[in-house]
Amino acid sequence: MSDSFSLNATPLPTPGPHGAPPAPVPISDAERRADAALRKYSLIRSLRLCTTEGLVAMPIVLMTLPVNVVLAALFTRVLQLPTQTIGLISALPFACNFLQVFVSPLLARFFPAKQISLAAGWLHALSWVAFSVMLGFLPADDPVAAGIWIGSWFFVSSFCSSITGVSWSAWVQEWVPARLRGKYFGYRNRLLQVSTLAFLLLAGWVLATWDYSRLAFQLVIALAVSLRVLSLLWQARMPTEGTAKPPSRTATWSAQMVTLRQTRPFLRFIVFGAAWSFAANLFGPFYHVFMFDQLQLSAFTVGVLSVCGALGAALSMPAWGALLDRYGNKGVMAVSLGLWQAQNLGWCFLTPENAHWLYVMWFWGGLTNAGFFLGQFTLLLKLLPVPARNLALGMNLAVTSLFAAVAPVLGGYILKFFLARHDPLSVYHAAFVAQPLLALFVAWLLLRIREPAASPLTQVVGAMGNVRTLASLSGVSFLAQYLFYRKPSAEPRPPGA
Repeated sequence: MSDSFSLNATPLPTPGPHGAPPAPVPISDAERRADAALRKYSLIRSLRLCTTEGLVAMPIVLMTLPVNVVLAALFTRVLQLPTQTIGLISALPFACNFLQVFVSPLLARFFPAKQISLAAGWLHALSWVAFSVMLGFLPADDPVAAGIWIGSWFFVSSFCSSITGVSWSAWVQEWVPARLRGKYFGYRNRLLQVSTLAFLLLAGWVLATWDYSRLAFQLVIALAVSLRVLSLLWQARMPTEGTAKPPSRTATWSAQMVTLRQTRPFLRFIVFGAAWSFAANLFGPFYHVFMFDQLQLSAFTVGVLSVCGALGAALSMPAWGALLDRYGNKGVMAVSLGLWQAQNLGWCFLTPENAHWLYVMWFWGGLTNAGFFLGQFTLLLKLLPVPARNLALGMNLAVTSLFAAVAPVLGGYILKFFLARHDPLSVYHAAFVAQPLLALFVAWLLLRIREPAASPLTQVVGAMGNVRTLASLSGVSFLAQYLFYRKPSAEPRPPGA
């Protein structure tokens, strides 16, 4: 037995002279091929599971948005929450985007990104189970009490969602090879659009068919949570393996602060982002409330409208991307914003009699606003100061999140004040003038940013939390779980091209 063991055992490395480290054991070509085949199998399996889990995760991702079809119908048709309460609830995801800046880096020091993503994902799913149970006990005749319970729950849910989003983005960029990111995530994003549109139509149909009963909402939540459980189980089975190089040493906080102060274009980008976050969220969450309360639209109809917006964005996204690459971000974003806000003026004339125009308006809105949101991301890539990347991303997310959180609270109180004194339809018409007018100021701030010619980065982890939420509320719903990437150019572009 001892002779047999000695013949088949791996030879021990021979110690070097004078206690030097032993020489490495040579690896045969067969072992290299076997290791490469195993890595390839693990990567293919992980990519397939990542695509599958994304498809079934989309329902819960969409329902986590501040005012989606499901929550908007619940707030207005069942609980009849006042506008200031809806404004407070709409602010919570942005407040959580701000708070997670202080928590995510701390967690990343002690736990792998995959473990953080899974743990936060399970907590998020459990929060929705608790909400489904809570629905059976929420008082229908006490909007204040119902608002307190929903606000407390939604804060916990939104915070878990913020942690999950950042850690998931960090995790997938650890193991997906850079050479495959553009092709793979482009394919994955297209499939997620199908899942998104299917859920919007199904949820709207269930709520409208069951006459907005609490059981109907519980059924929709149960479906979304069940699919999310499958998503988390598939995530845990993904045999992911890190492919990224070890990160280079990060500059000190004081050195990053000096760099950030000297990067005036990026500071102006933060001011622009804060102004836009305020303008978009002042009355943005109340468009859905207006459709349910004043236009008396069903949840299925609102779901179809969301599909129209997503379809318009999906069709125009490649064209906007080509324009951004050719002409730069500022000019294309300004044109996209102008075309989009010209359509938004139509909301000031909508009544139950002409509500059918919303189909054209939502499609046009998705067709035009896709260029603005895509340009907002690519402009961030161009302006981001690489030596102060961590501080710059944290500062941008924190400032824009604060303005985005304050805006719907203020908008809710403004609507409450005027709705109690004037005709509701006229009040909403007047409120919807605000975003197009504020957009002119935003466009002026945008055009004052000096845009360089080349992008210094290809990936930004967790930088698009607010942009995803704003885009989803503006008809580009498939961007809720869109992992942004930028395809590397096949060859360098000549100056001035």
